[in-house]
Amino acid sequence: MQSLKESAANVAASAKSGMEKTKATVQEKMEKMTAHNPTEKDIATARKEEKIHNAEMNKQEAREHNAAAKQDAQTSGSHTHSTTGVAGHPTGVHQMSALPGHGTGQPTGHVTEGTMKSHPIGTATGTGRTTAHNTHVGGGANTGYGTGGGYTG
Repeated sequence: MQSLKESAANVAASAKSGMEKTKATVQEKMEKMTAHNPTEKDIATARKEEKIHNAEMNKQEAREHNAAAKQDAQTSGSHTHSTTGVAGHPTGVHQMSALPGHGTGQPTGHVTEGTMKSHPIGTATGTGRTTAHNTHVGGGANTGYGTGGGYTG
């Protein structure tokens, strides 16, 4: 299982590195198009090469981290895998969503211990009936919906 996690994290790290390299190349082309002299073009190329080097270094750091995480998990328990080369941290009790209470397992509204608000199925339909009612079913009249047969159940 740990090998699968390591492989998936390494694939993600490679994909991220590839995206960063592509972004650097495109940015270099844009800078060269707007450059007014050869020095600005050389600076754009140097920036691209630095970004590509950083992306490759991050990928290698992520691979090393993922191998260490796999080894650690096999000997002591669990660890997180990284796609960025930075040690991963489990979320623990940290909220991972912008929605209040979402992802924390905690209720979002006011809670009174020992009480629960609920509506039994079929009673809060607003039709004055005790169960929900489909007006297009039954009644013998063909309303133009369905196959023309009526439900008599």
